[in-house]
Amino acid sequence: MRAVLQRVRQARVLVGGEVVGEIGRGLVVFVGVATDDTPTDALYIADKIADTRIFDSDPEGGAEQSLADSTGEALVISQFTLLGDCRKGRRPSWSAAARPEQAVALYEAVVIRLRDRGISVATGTFRAEMQVELTNDGPFTVLLDSTKAF
Repeated sequence: MRAVLQRVRQARVLVGGEVVGEIGRGLVVFVGVATDDTPTDALYIADKIADTRIFDSDPEGGAEQSLADSTGEALVISQFTLLGDCRKGRRPSWSAAARPEQAVALYEAVVIRLRDRGISVATGTFRAEMQVELTNDGPFTVLLDSTKAF
């Protein structure tokens, strides 16, 4: 499982011109589920999202607080394109991306785990064409990959 975390001042996601998820200060999290991912990967990624220290507790101190430590929110969006393989040819291969039936369950497991940890979570709409609007803070972007964890 892969996740891209972007620290933001605000963000929202629209489907069909309607806002379906919106946050203030926090993280926009794009989640890609791979064919061999399991619930263990989802829990690992969710805990990393919650615990990675990327928020400033004071302007001089650097990144000392995690999402769980702060009052930040998360906007979690499913994005199978994170599993695109561009090593051959000019068109990405999506063969590493999980089928929707598997991916939705693991994506939702990430969202549930974050909420269980007390984090305010907004979401996009799984498999929908979405427009994401955000104001990056930093910019500060981190890539997480559960295959590099175990």
